[in-house]
Amino acid sequence: MVLRPLFVLLLAGASFLAAQGTGLRLFFHLSYLLLALLVLSFIWAWLNLRGLDLERETLTPRATVGEYARERIMLRNRWVLPKLWIELRDSSDLPRHGAGFVASLGGRERGRWLSRTRCTRRGRFRLGPSTLISGDPFDIVRLQRQVASTSEILVYPQTVDLHDFALPGADLPGGQATRARTFHSSPNVATIRDYVPGDALNRIHWRSTARTGQMMVKEFELDPSADVYLVLDMQERAVVRDTRVLSSVMQRDRRVMRGPWWSRPAQADDLDEAELASTEEYAVTATASLARTLLSQNRIVGMVAWGQHREVIPAEREVRQLFKILEALAVLRAHSTSSLAEVLLAESQRFGRNCSLIIVTSSLDERWVEALQQLRYRGVRAAVVLVDPQSFGGWQSADLILQRLAELRVPTYRIQQDQPLADALKMPVNLDLVV
Repeated sequence: MVLRPLFVLLLAGASFLAAQGTGLRLFFHLSYLLLALLVLSFIWAWLNLRGLDLERETLTPRATVGEYARERIMLRNRWVLPKLWIELRDSSDLPRHGAGFVASLGGRERGRWLSRTRCTRRGRFRLGPSTLISGDPFDIVRLQRQVASTSEILVYPQTVDLHDFALPGADLPGGQATRARTFHSSPNVATIRDYVPGDALNRIHWRSTARTGQMMVKEFELDPSADVYLVLDMQERAVVRDTRVLSSVMQRDRRVMRGPWWSRPAQADDLDEAELASTEEYAVTATASLARTLLSQNRIVGMVAWGQHREVIPAEREVRQLFKILEALAVLRAHSTSSLAEVLLAESQRFGRNCSLIIVTSSLDERWVEALQQLRYRGVRAAVVLVDPQSFGGWQSADLILQRLAELRVPTYRIQQDQPLADALKMPVNLDLVV
């Protein structure tokens, strides 16, 4: 569009030179008219971008992969002069986010637009800034104005209902029932007794109080269930991306680029398709689904993951625990240089006899099995969710790792590409070898 004002300016100059050479007043008038038109176009476009206020309101600051992120954009004209056409271009880094539009506003008029974007990738994304573009009615001059209004949206990883998942083995939780009284509330009520002044009101057992006519309070036992830690392997070298998907995407792009522009796929769509076909995304989805399932079973759940930074969430049972884990998983990337064996050894002091580990990994390095064996000697129970890298195009088989885990009597689940997660986590592949 920069060429159009230059073309008009060159045409005006050529007309002026023709007028000097021929002496015809027509060329003089034409050169003046073209210059006036160019100046008027600049003034028109400049005025069209003044007196505008842009407001963005993120209606869904939190979303999950597969859900829709909604954003309301309001554009207000503070001037009496109407705006014939205003184009908004959005610079958000949220994939597939199409908040741009073209509008016309009357004097002191406002317009509202609702943008709905389907979230295809987990992460923290920026909505905005925006660019307002306008021009003159002859489309000679186009000017733009940057609007620095931004907001953020956090996209959680997708979770799957694991109705049939259960920690295998009766002793896997690693806990033991204790008959000691506790001053803290727990899910295990030992008995009830008469109310004593000073007892907390939340310990009152209202059914027994109504039945006996006297205030009765609950006595609790220590919680026998163990802490469950989800250990997610985020080593960069352990990630396998399906090159077959990437090559098919490239071939499709080369084929459709020969066609019309409206049939060309969006670059974000290709990136999403290639990124999701990786062991990293499968492992993150499995970890998020396991956290949701275990917390719904009233388990005490924590998470350990070393990605681009060390992420340790202590084991708790509170309502916000699931959101803590999902927020961490949303931004974690497999950029760690530390192997899973190093992570298990570094965090070994956190895992005791009353602790259970669920290790989610795609690593076929036998050193982490040796580190797990050391934890087993200390009484730590474990289960492994292995994302099979061979199904993603990896060259190495997972049979050796599965055999080593079977020798340790560690229940192991295997996830393969395009396999439903609920089916993969229904039962261990080595269940018959686990006592």
